[in-house]
Amino acid sequence: MLHQDLIIMAKKTWNEKLHDSKNMPKILEFDTKFPCAKALLKIGAKPGDSVVLAPALEINEIMKNIPKNKLITLNKICSMLAEKHNTKYCCTLTTGIFVMTVANAAEETSSEVPYWRTIKNTGELNEKYPGGAMRHKQLLENEGHKIIRKGKKYFVSDFEEKLV
Repeated sequence: MLHQDLIIMAKKTWNEKLHDSKNMPKILEFDTKFPCAKALLKIGAKPGDSVVLAPALEINEIMKNIPKNKLITLNKICSMLAEKHNTKYCCTLTTGIFVMTVANAAEETSSEVPYWRTIKNTGELNEKYPGGAMRHKQLLENEGHKIIRKGKKYFVSDFEEKLV
């Protein structure tokens, strides 16, 4: 194949991914075959319950409004999205992917979104954020949060007291 025949497809930037709504929000009836089924079953979902798949920009909007010295978890973001869309549940898998998209887009564009204030449901830091768990740790410590190590993982000490 000649060079001029090659079609080079540029990879989307994180900011482009953030702004690609993928025809969301979508409201679906819960099915145990969903990729997020295990997580939703754990919190009580039953087949037929309504589940929202929310776009990354809605997650960005929640994350950008977390005040300094406060934290939010994936479950809390999901409950806010479910309430907004009048559904029983929110897809935790899609939301988790979009949390990472928001974080990377914030770094890419130097936006003011304090993505580091979003932690895992257990208080664990997110190793998938830009710079990994160590950068996440640094950003939280800069705001006065105490970070503890358990094995190879890092957690916010007493994170429940700091949730929005």
